[in-house]
Amino acid sequence: MAARRTDPEAGRSALASWATAPERAGRAVLAPAVRHTLEMFAEDHPGGAVELRVPPYAAVQAVPGTRHTRGTPPAVVETDAATWLALVTGDLGWEQAAADGRVSASGERSDLRELLPLPGPRRTVRTARERHTDTEQEER
Repeated sequence: MAARRTDPEAGRSALASWATAPERAGRAVLAPAVRHTLEMFAEDHPGGAVELRVPPYAAVQAVPGTRHTRGTPPAVVETDAATWLALVTGDLGWEQAAADGRVSASGERSDLRELLPLPGPRRTVRTARERHTDTEQEER
């Protein structure tokens, strides 16, 4: 199991903030949201066959298979924070992200289409957006 370094509540809160205003999300929101979801991914898909990188925020090793210990891993997936959060929450599909060049994936097991989105982050985002919409409607 991957070690949790991000407080889960802080991660969920950051993810909810990102969900309602992704275009305005700065480092204070992106860093805990990305770290939280990467840790969840590694927890849900334990292993060391793939290194998943979302610079400058974090990287994790996940997915069962051959584990590397030195140098460049045999499989690497790298993307930016906005793309990662969109993938993990279901706002963006793997195929579209790859076709748009928003994700770089190389090596065996680096195709994550069957592993994304994650149910927890998807639920967090859906709930945050519903509450945000309800609040906006009440204010009108």
